[in-house]
Amino acid sequence: MRIAEYVSFDAVGLAELVARGEVTPAEVEAAAREAAQAVDPQINAIVETWPADDGPDPGSTPLAGVPFLIKDIAVAMAGRRTELGSRLAAGNVAGADSSLMQRFRRAGLVTFGRTATPEMAYSITTEPELYGPTRNPWDLRRSAGGSSGGAGAAVAAGVVPIAHATDAVGSLRIPAAYNGLFGLKPTRGRISMGPDADEVFNGLAVHGSVSRTVRDSAALLDQIRGPEPGDSYFAQQPSRPYAQEVTRHPGALRIGVLTQPWGGRRTTAPVAEALTRTVRLLESLGHQVEEAEVELGADWEEFVLAGARLLTANLSASLDELATAFDRPVDSSTLEPVTLAGYHYGQRVSGPQFVTALAIRNRVARSLARYFDAYDVLLTPTLPELPVPLGAYAEGAETLDGLGWIDRVNDRSPFTMPFNVAGTPAMSVPVTADAGTGLPIGMQFAAGHGREDRLFRLAGQLEQASPWSGRTPTVWAGHRTG
Repeated sequence: MRIAEYVSFDAVGLAELVARGEVTPAEVEAAAREAAQAVDPQINAIVETWPADDGPDPGSTPLAGVPFLIKDIAVAMAGRRTELGSRLAAGNVAGADSSLMQRFRRAGLVTFGRTATPEMAYSITTEPELYGPTRNPWDLRRSAGGSSGGAGAAVAAGVVPIAHATDAVGSLRIPAAYNGLFGLKPTRGRISMGPDADEVFNGLAVHGSVSRTVRDSAALLDQIRGPEPGDSYFAQQPSRPYAQEVTRHPGALRIGVLTQPWGGRRTTAPVAEALTRTVRLLESLGHQVEEAEVELGADWEEFVLAGARLLTANLSASLDELATAFDRPVDSSTLEPVTLAGYHYGQRVSGPQFVTALAIRNRVARSLARYFDAYDVLLTPTLPELPVPLGAYAEGAETLDGLGWIDRVNDRSPFTMPFNVAGTPAMSVPVTADAGTGLPIGMQFAAGHGREDRLFRLAGQLEQASPWSGRTPTVWAGHRTG
């Protein structure tokens, strides 16, 4: 299979070729490996590749035979390294598959490698010391986002049509926006975090994917959703497969728009202009769109402080566990300055402070939930600015404590984390691009708890009305003639 042919198909399309016997899984995998060799030296998105195991028979699932990459954190594949982007966990080999990995296998995905993540997924840019920076295939001087930046860059550059991602503060939607991809953060409890945890970061983190087409993300979510034995809670299962929702008409939706984010940062002109174009598109499709005043349920400073306490306390516990497992110190020889600062901050979070942070999480969730009575969907820019230059997040970071770093993350990405706190589904859609630079601009759509179906219908409609699959970055495997 030639690379030019390989990159012209999405995951569902490749699986259909395999099911019909027009190409073998081995031929598709070989094309993916050739694509990786062609582009990864420029973008540095892939940490490691390995010989893939055989999957289910062709046609057994909608994704059987599709090449796939997993993130270097939050998923364990038996016999393969999971190093969390950190020297502290370097050389860590998983003894068994996690529940999610078992589901990837049952889906027939051909997992042949892992993608880069910032250390401990503790950033929204992927520039770890262990692997080096992941570069945006649209502009190699810019960040690919994080913490699923390796996944975003690899999919955008044509290595695979879809890849595993996670999202605790926007870590899936941010790379989707930076790299011109579709990315949907599911409802809290939609995908099991087992067996080693019932929830991650107190429910802020979820599994998901980034993809070039909407139907690929829907097909994968159908394969991996649902609880595992022992899960403390889970989202109600949908009435029909999400793959069927993509082609269903969403109806005339009531859409509330937030142009400016919570907090002090302002939306930049290119992004505001892109939002205006998106509103016009939505109105042309028959939706009722209006400016919305959405109360967060907490002061911004209070919100950031609560997030810092939850994130760093969890981080501190995880780092202590890793240090014990590998008999390594928790210091500057094993951790980057930002992570180490978060560790020390988390150690000082008291029990009452932690409980208060959980109470603020509840207040935010209750406040945002009320707006989904007035609106079917809330629309914001995914990010208030274009992809930032590499190194932008590191400027002065060595002087920040754990709170200061979380404040910086929220300041640069103020629209995303509130929906992690609320636990509601939210997606970034590459509806448009910046006229001046050609860089993609993501628009975030959020819906009420359990309403991924509504988001998939809207995303499918937008994909038909304003197709993005024809827009490819500077670094694109399809530029190869092989």
